[in-house]
Amino acid sequence: MAIVDAFSTGSLLPAVLDRYGIEWVHVRTPNPDILLSSAPDTFLDEFRHSGDVAATADVLRGHEVTHVIAGQEAGVELADRLSAELGTPGNGMSRPTARRNKYEMGLALRDAGLAHAAGLVSADADEIIAWVEETVGYPVILKPVASSSTDNVVACSSPEQVRAVHDKIMSSTDRHGMPNTTVLAQEFLAGDEYFVNTVSRDGSHHTVEVWRYYKTRLPGGNIIYDYNEPLSPDDPVARELEAYTHQVLDALEVRNAAGHTEVMMTSRGPVLVESAARMGGGQVPDIYNRLFGTNQVELLALSVARPEEFDRLPTTAYQLLQHHRFVHLINPRQHGVIPSHEAMAAIRALPSHAFTVMRHPEGQSLPPTIDVATQPGYVFLISEDPAQLLADYRTLRQIEQDHLYDGGPQ
Repeated sequence: MAIVDAFSTGSLLPAVLDRYGIEWVHVRTPNPDILLSSAPDTFLDEFRHSGDVAATADVLRGHEVTHVIAGQEAGVELADRLSAELGTPGNGMSRPTARRNKYEMGLALRDAGLAHAAGLVSADADEIIAWVEETVGYPVILKPVASSSTDNVVACSSPEQVRAVHDKIMSSTDRHGMPNTTVLAQEFLAGDEYFVNTVSRDGSHHTVEVWRYYKTRLPGGNIIYDYNEPLSPDDPVARELEAYTHQVLDALEVRNAAGHTEVMMTSRGPVLVESAARMGGGQVPDIYNRLFGTNQVELLALSVARPEEFDRLPTTAYQLLQHHRFVHLINPRQHGVIPSHEAMAAIRALPSHAFTVMRHPEGQSLPPTIDVATQPGYVFLISEDPAQLLADYRTLRQIEQDHLYDGGPQ
């Protein structure tokens, strides 16, 4: 197998492939996500893609590669192009950029007759303001067209804010270090937001997990993650989200890939926020096995290593085995510090604490949390008692407010 940018959740895939006896080579794109961790070093070979798809495909042929998988967002388009060049299982190529470009994504859903958010892409703030005031009204979401992880995603409530946010996006690079040459304005979707993680093989989609997002909108309009809670597979909302998500994957021609699809449940039903043809973030396979009886990393590897076994899985491939809350850490300080292991002892002492992931080394300075990049990490709380989860969540937030990011052991 070739993994394109084996970062983030993609870095977990090689260990599972090894259990199945599958060797892998690593392809680095010119612009991976600059904030994600290093890739594992267990690859058979590693090389950087220079822009010549045919040349990179020839190298993969030399290694007898039979599958190409995107390890993170930046690898999605190249993985598709390499699969097409090699003739290996991949995704549809009639409009491949729709799996990265959020505006084209909406157009693909429109053409498929699916509910979608109204949008406009423009390098001109005044054009966006005119469109907003003539069509969707305020608030309106502004974001880079092809970035990820809440990077510069802002809900704007006035023309002045649209201009300020537009200028900020246009004068910056995205999470992959690429300059933003245009901005996407998108209808603000009111409702509850969810995400559905999937694995697809030969156009057949299997749902691995369904979660509800709980987010916080900051005074400046930035939207940050607060916590996530999973839905039971027999929950009526989960069933509706699953059916809609599988239609979205069909519209985007996701046929052989993992999927991470964010959906808003609105008054008119489910409406896509955005979809990514790669695994979701924040995966800890052992924890997910406890929660769901499976995990997305394992099922993606299974779809390649043992396709017949994968095909026998039910469409809804997970169970809800335990109550759980995935809590995103939030630094409220203007000048914070990543807490030490000793300082985190109060979090680990919570009765429902199961696992903590920190995104940065202890002692590193930390700005106030305004997006995924500035969130210190995340904590898994698991309990048989939902009341215990709520109590521990509240205690965790109080610890954050009181002292967690002040620096030094407590």
